[in-house]
Amino acid sequence: MARPVRVEFENAVYHVTARGNERKDIYRDPADRQRFLETLEEAVERFGLVVHAYCLLGNHYHLLLQTPRANLTDAVGWLQATYSIRFNRRHKRSGHLFQGRFKAHLVEADLYARQLLKYIHLNPVRPKDKRRPVPVERRAELARYRWSSHRAYAGLGQADAPAWLCTEWLSYFGRTRKAAQAAYRDEIAQMFGQVAPSPWQELRGGLVLGGQTLWETARRALADSEGDDEIRWSRRAGAEALAEVIDKLAAEQTDRRIAIWLQVRHGGRRMTEVAKLYGYRDGSGVHRVVQRLEARAKQDRPLGRQLQALVSGLSRVQELTPPPTS
Repeated sequence: MARPVRVEFENAVYHVTARGNERKDIYRDPADRQRFLETLEEAVERFGLVVHAYCLLGNHYHLLLQTPRANLTDAVGWLQATYSIRFNRRHKRSGHLFQGRFKAHLVEADLYARQLLKYIHLNPVRPKDKRRPVPVERRAELARYRWSSHRAYAGLGQADAPAWLCTEWLSYFGRTRKAAQAAYRDEIAQMFGQVAPSPWQELRGGLVLGGQTLWETARRALADSEGDDEIRWSRRAGAEALAEVIDKLAAEQTDRRIAIWLQVRHGGRRMTEVAKLYGYRDGSGVHRVVQRLEARAKQDRPLGRQLQALVSGLSRVQELTPPPTS
Protein backbone atom coordinates (compact mmCIF):
# COMPACT_ATOMS: atom_id res chain seq x y z
CA MET A 1 0.00 0.00 0.00
CA ALA A 2 1.34 3.44 -0.91
CA ARG A 3 2.29 5.67 1.99
CA PRO A 4 0.08 8.76 2.45
CA VAL A 5 1.57 11.91 0.95
CA ARG A 6 2.35 14.72 3.37
CA VAL A 7 2.47 18.35 2.34
CA GLU A 8 4.21 20.27 5.10
CA PHE A 9 4.91 23.97 5.52
CA GLU A 10 5.12 26.48 8.33
CA ASN A 11 1.82 27.23 10.07
CA ALA A 12 -0.10 24.77 7.93
CA VAL A 13 -3.40 23.56 9.40
CA TYR A 14 -4.45 19.91 9.23
CA HIS A 15 -7.27 17.62 10.14
CA VAL A 16 -5.52 14.52 11.46
CA THR A 17 -7.15 11.19 12.24
CA ALA A 18 -6.12 7.59 12.83
CA ARG A 19 -7.95 4.36 13.65
CA GLY A 20 -7.04 1.40 15.77
CA ASN A 21 -5.53 -1.64 14.09
CA GLU A 22 -8.31 -3.89 12.76
CA ARG A 23 -10.66 -1.09 13.91
CA LYS A 24 -10.11 -2.14 17.53
CA ASP A 25 -10.34 0.31 20.40
CA ILE A 26 -7.35 2.53 21.11
CA TYR A 27 -8.86 3.56 24.47
CA ARG A 28 -10.20 0.93 26.84
CA ASP A 29 -11.14 3.20 29.72
CA PRO A 30 -10.96 6.84 30.88
CA ALA A 31 -7.38 6.34 32.08
CA ASP A 32 -6.31 5.56 28.49
CA ARG A 33 -8.02 8.67 27.18
CA GLN A 34 -6.38 10.78 29.86
CA ARG A 35 -3.00 9.27 28.99
CA PHE A 36 -3.52 10.11 25.31
CA LEU A 37 -4.27 13.75 26.20
CA GLU A 38 -1.20 13.87 28.43
CA THR A 39 0.88 12.51 25.56
CA LEU A 40 -0.67 15.09 23.23
CA GLU A 41 0.32 17.79 25.71
CA GLU A 42 3.90 16.51 25.57
CA ALA A 43 3.77 16.65 21.76
CA VAL A 44 2.59 20.27 21.93
CA GLU A 45 5.56 21.06 24.15
CA ARG A 46 8.13 19.04 22.21
CA PHE A 47 7.12 20.00 18.66
CA GLY A 48 5.47 23.41 19.11
CA LEU A 49 2.09 22.20 17.85
CA VAL A 50 -1.03 24.32 18.10
CA VAL A 51 -4.09 22.17 18.88
CA HIS A 52 -7.29 23.91 17.79
CA ALA A 53 -9.64 21.01 18.53
CA TYR A 54 -9.71 17.33 19.42
CA CYS A 55 -12.20 14.49 19.82
CA LEU A 56 -11.39 11.04 21.18
CA LEU A 57 -13.67 8.17 20.17
CA GLY A 58 -13.40 4.49 21.04
CA ASN A 59 -11.31 3.32 18.11
CA HIS A 60 -10.07 6.57 16.57
CA TYR A 61 -9.30 10.21 17.22
CA HIS A 62 -9.64 13.55 15.43
CA LEU A 63 -7.25 16.47 15.80
CA LEU A 64 -7.20 19.93 14.23
CA LEU A 65 -3.52 20.87 14.33
CA GLN A 66 -1.38 23.79 13.21
CA THR A 67 2.36 23.30 12.69
CA PRO A 68 4.41 26.51 13.09
CA ARG A 69 7.58 24.44 12.56
CA ALA A 70 6.43 22.44 9.50
CA ASN A 71 6.87 19.16 11.37
CA LEU A 72 3.56 17.29 11.11
CA THR A 73 5.05 13.89 10.33
CA ASP A 74 7.57 13.98 13.17
CA ALA A 75 5.04 15.31 15.67
CA VAL A 76 2.12 12.97 15.02
CA GLY A 77 4.48 10.04 14.46
CA TRP A 78 5.95 10.66 17.91
CA LEU A 79 2.48 11.06 19.46
CA GLN A 80 1.22 7.74 18.12
CA ALA A 81 4.41 5.80 18.82
CA THR A 82 4.68 7.11 22.38
CA TYR A 83 1.03 6.51 23.19
CA SER A 84 1.22 3.00 21.69
CA ILE A 85 4.15 2.11 23.93
CA ARG A 86 2.32 3.40 26.99
CA PHE A 87 -0.93 1.65 26.02
CA ASN A 88 0.84 -1.67 25.39
CA ARG A 89 2.77 -1.45 28.64
CA ARG A 90 -0.37 -0.70 30.65
CA HIS A 91 -2.42 -3.48 29.07
CA LYS A 92 0.45 -5.97 28.79
CA ARG A 93 0.07 -6.37 25.05
CA SER A 94 2.35 -6.10 22.03
CA GLY A 95 2.01 -5.24 18.36
CA HIS A 96 0.61 -2.32 16.41
CA LEU A 97 -2.08 -0.21 18.04
CA PHE A 98 -2.90 2.01 15.06
CA GLN A 99 -3.97 0.93 11.58
CA GLY A 100 -1.15 2.10 9.34
CA ARG A 101 -0.09 5.73 9.16
CA PHE A 102 -2.31 8.59 10.22
CA LYS A 103 -4.37 10.53 7.67
CA ALA A 104 -3.89 14.26 7.32
CA HIS A 105 -5.96 16.71 5.28
CA LEU A 106 -4.55 20.15 4.59
CA VAL A 107 -7.17 22.72 5.70
CA GLU A 108 -7.86 26.37 4.95
CA ALA A 109 -9.12 27.58 8.31
CA ASP A 110 -10.80 30.76 7.08
CA LEU A 111 -13.10 28.70 4.88
CA TYR A 112 -13.68 25.58 6.96
CA ALA A 113 -12.95 26.24 10.66
CA ARG A 114 -16.60 26.56 11.70
CA GLN A 115 -17.76 23.56 9.70
CA LEU A 116 -14.93 21.34 10.91
CA LEU A 117 -15.32 22.26 14.56
CA LYS A 118 -19.01 21.35 14.52
CA TYR A 119 -18.54 18.18 12.48
CA ILE A 120 -15.71 16.87 14.66
CA HIS A 121 -17.33 17.78 17.97
CA LEU A 122 -20.57 16.05 16.98
CA ASN A 123 -18.77 12.72 16.48
CA PRO A 124 -19.71 11.24 19.88
CA VAL A 125 -23.45 11.63 19.23
CA ARG A 126 -23.79 11.11 15.47
CA PRO A 127 -25.38 7.81 14.43
CA LYS A 128 -23.19 5.12 12.83
CA ASP A 129 -25.06 5.70 9.59
CA LYS A 130 -23.90 9.24 8.87
CA ARG A 131 -26.80 9.68 6.43
CA ARG A 132 -29.20 9.75 9.36
CA PRO A 133 -30.02 12.84 11.45
CA VAL A 134 -28.20 13.53 14.71
CA PRO A 135 -30.63 12.31 17.42
CA VAL A 136 -32.20 15.20 19.33
CA GLU A 137 -32.26 13.18 22.55
CA ARG A 138 -28.43 13.00 22.58
CA ARG A 139 -27.94 16.75 22.99
CA ALA A 140 -27.40 16.51 26.76
CA GLU A 141 -24.96 13.67 26.21
CA LEU A 142 -22.78 15.89 24.03
CA ALA A 143 -22.79 18.62 26.70
CA ARG A 144 -21.43 16.08 29.20
CA TYR A 145 -18.83 14.52 26.89
CA ARG A 146 -15.40 14.99 28.50
CA TRP A 147 -13.12 13.75 25.75
CA SER A 148 -13.34 16.51 23.18
CA SER A 149 -12.80 20.26 23.01
CA HIS A 150 -16.55 20.88 22.58
CA ARG A 151 -17.08 21.97 26.19
CA ALA A 152 -14.27 24.52 25.95
CA TYR A 153 -15.77 26.04 22.78
CA ALA A 154 -19.27 26.01 24.28
CA GLY A 155 -18.13 27.67 27.50
CA LEU A 156 -19.02 24.63 29.61
CA GLY A 157 -16.64 23.57 32.35
CA GLN A 158 -13.90 26.05 31.47
CA ALA A 159 -11.80 24.87 34.41
CA ASP A 160 -11.52 21.47 32.75
CA ALA A 161 -10.16 22.81 29.45
CA PRO A 162 -6.52 21.83 28.88
CA ALA A 163 -4.07 24.74 29.13
CA TRP A 164 -2.54 23.68 25.80
CA LEU A 165 -5.82 23.89 23.86
CA CYS A 166 -5.97 26.92 21.56
CA THR A 167 -9.55 28.21 21.18
CA GLU A 168 -8.73 31.21 19.01
CA TRP A 169 -11.04 29.75 16.34
CA LEU A 170 -13.91 31.04 18.47
CA SER A 171 -13.22 34.29 16.61
CA TYR A 172 -14.94 32.71 13.60
CA PHE A 173 -18.19 32.69 15.60
CA GLY A 174 -18.18 36.15 17.18
CA ARG A 175 -16.17 39.23 18.12
CA THR A 176 -16.08 38.60 21.88
CA ARG A 177 -15.48 35.29 23.63
CA LYS A 178 -18.90 35.32 25.29
CA ALA A 179 -20.73 36.13 22.06
CA ALA A 180 -18.70 33.56 20.12
CA GLN A 181 -19.44 30.79 22.63
CA ALA A 182 -23.15 31.62 22.49
CA ALA A 183 -23.13 31.55 18.68
CA TYR A 184 -21.22 28.25 18.70
CA ARG A 185 -23.76 26.71 21.10
CA ASP A 186 -26.62 27.89 18.89
CA GLU A 187 -25.06 26.43 15.75
CA ILE A 188 -24.40 23.11 17.47
CA ALA A 189 -27.98 23.01 18.74
CA GLN A 190 -29.26 23.52 15.20
CA MET A 191 -27.40 20.39 14.06
CA PHE A 192 -29.59 18.09 16.16
CA GLY A 193 -32.50 16.60 14.27
CA GLN A 194 -30.79 16.91 10.90
CA VAL A 195 -28.00 15.20 8.98
CA ALA A 196 -24.59 16.73 9.73
CA PRO A 197 -23.14 17.73 6.35
CA SER A 198 -19.75 16.17 5.72
CA PRO A 199 -16.93 18.60 4.85
CA TRP A 200 -15.09 15.75 3.12
CA GLN A 201 -17.42 15.98 0.15
CA GLU A 202 -15.47 19.11 -0.79
CA LEU A 203 -12.02 17.52 -0.40
CA ARG A 204 -9.71 18.19 -3.36
CA GLY A 205 -7.54 15.33 -4.54
CA GLY A 206 -8.06 13.47 -1.29
CA LEU A 207 -5.68 15.96 0.33
CA VAL A 208 -6.86 19.59 0.48
CA LEU A 209 -9.92 21.12 2.11
CA GLY A 210 -9.60 24.68 0.91
CA GLY A 211 -9.82 27.17 -1.88
CA GLN A 212 -8.13 27.29 -5.26
CA THR A 213 -4.98 29.02 -4.02
CA LEU A 214 -4.20 26.39 -1.40
CA TRP A 215 -5.04 23.64 -3.86
CA GLU A 216 -2.70 25.05 -6.50
CA THR A 217 0.08 25.38 -3.95
CA ALA A 218 -0.35 21.73 -2.95
CA ARG A 219 -0.45 20.62 -6.59
CA ARG A 220 2.80 22.41 -7.36
CA ALA A 221 4.44 20.77 -4.40
CA LEU A 222 3.18 17.36 -5.49
CA ALA A 223 4.40 17.92 -9.03
CA ASP A 224 7.87 18.85 -7.78
CA SER A 225 8.14 16.01 -5.29
CA GLU A 226 9.17 13.28 -7.78
CA GLY A 227 7.54 10.62 -5.63
CA ASP A 228 8.93 11.67 -2.24
CA ASP A 229 6.85 10.43 0.68
CA GLU A 230 7.11 13.68 2.60
CA ILE A 231 6.93 17.13 0.96
CA ARG A 232 8.17 20.34 2.47
CA TRP A 233 8.04 23.42 0.30
CA SER A 234 9.31 26.25 2.50
CA ARG A 235 12.79 27.65 1.81
CA ARG A 236 14.28 28.11 5.26
CA ALA A 237 17.50 29.29 6.74
CA GLY A 238 19.66 26.72 8.46
CA ALA A 239 18.50 26.07 11.99
CA GLU A 240 21.52 27.66 13.64
CA ALA A 241 21.48 30.81 11.47
CA LEU A 242 17.75 31.33 11.95
CA ALA A 243 18.03 30.74 15.70
CA GLU A 244 20.69 33.47 15.92
CA VAL A 245 18.46 35.92 14.08
CA ILE A 246 15.49 35.15 16.32
CA ASP A 247 17.57 35.43 19.50
CA LYS A 248 18.72 38.86 18.33
CA LEU A 249 15.18 39.98 17.47
CA ALA A 250 13.84 38.70 20.79
CA ALA A 251 16.54 40.58 22.71
CA GLU A 252 15.53 43.81 20.94
CA GLN A 253 11.88 43.56 21.98
CA THR A 254 10.69 45.84 24.79
CA ASP A 255 7.51 43.75 25.02
CA ARG A 256 8.53 40.38 26.51
CA ARG A 257 5.33 38.81 25.15
CA ILE A 258 6.61 39.38 21.62
CA ALA A 259 10.03 38.00 22.54
CA ILE A 260 8.37 34.85 23.88
CA TRP A 261 6.17 34.58 20.77
CA LEU A 262 9.24 34.82 18.51
CA GLN A 263 11.06 32.08 20.40
CA VAL A 264 8.08 29.70 20.48
CA ARG A 265 6.46 30.25 17.09
CA HIS A 266 9.55 30.85 14.99
CA GLY A 267 12.62 29.89 17.00
CA GLY A 268 11.77 26.23 17.48
CA ARG A 269 12.47 26.43 21.20
CA ARG A 270 10.61 24.09 23.54
CA MET A 271 8.12 25.85 25.81
CA THR A 272 9.81 24.53 28.95
CA GLU A 273 13.07 26.06 27.75
CA VAL A 274 11.38 29.42 27.07
CA ALA A 275 9.70 29.24 30.48
CA LYS A 276 13.11 29.01 32.17
CA LEU A 277 14.44 31.90 30.09
CA TYR A 278 11.56 34.21 31.04
CA GLY A 279 10.84 33.09 34.60
CA TYR A 280 7.68 31.02 34.14
CA ARG A 281 7.00 27.94 36.23
CA ASP A 282 6.31 25.69 33.26
CA GLY A 283 5.47 25.63 29.56
CA SER A 284 1.73 26.12 30.06
CA GLY A 285 2.31 29.73 31.18
CA VAL A 286 4.32 30.40 28.04
CA HIS A 287 1.62 28.81 25.89
CA ARG A 288 -1.01 31.12 27.40
CA VAL A 289 1.15 34.18 26.74
CA VAL A 290 1.47 33.22 23.07
CA GLN A 291 -2.25 32.48 22.72
CA ARG A 292 -3.29 35.77 24.28
CA LEU A 293 -0.83 37.78 22.22
CA GLU A 294 -2.10 36.26 18.97
CA ALA A 295 -5.71 36.83 20.01
CA ARG A 296 -4.90 40.47 20.90
CA ALA A 297 -3.15 40.99 17.56
CA LYS A 298 -6.42 40.23 15.75
CA GLN A 299 -8.10 43.17 17.50
CA ASP A 300 -5.11 45.50 17.89
CA ARG A 301 -4.06 46.52 14.38
CA PRO A 302 -0.71 48.14 15.30
CA LEU A 303 0.26 45.00 17.21
CA GLY A 304 -0.86 42.82 14.30
CA ARG A 305 1.24 44.86 11.89
CA GLN A 306 4.23 44.61 14.23
CA LEU A 307 4.02 40.82 14.37
CA GLN A 308 3.54 40.61 10.62
CA ALA A 309 6.60 42.82 10.04
CA LEU A 310 8.68 40.47 12.19
CA VAL A 311 7.42 37.46 10.23
CA SER A 312 8.18 39.21 6.94
CA GLY A 313 11.69 39.96 8.14
CA LEU A 314 12.26 36.33 9.04
CA SER A 315 10.93 35.27 5.63
CA ARG A 316 13.50 37.49 3.92
CA VAL A 317 16.26 35.90 5.99
CA GLN A 318 15.06 32.48 4.91
CA GLU A 319 14.92 33.45 1.24
CA LEU A 320 18.52 34.65 1.35
CA THR A 321 19.69 31.26 2.63
CA PRO A 322 20.08 28.53 0.00
CA PRO A 323 17.77 25.56 0.52
CA PRO A 324 19.39 22.28 1.59
CA THR A 325 20.59 20.10 -1.27
CA SER A 326 19.91 16.78 0.40
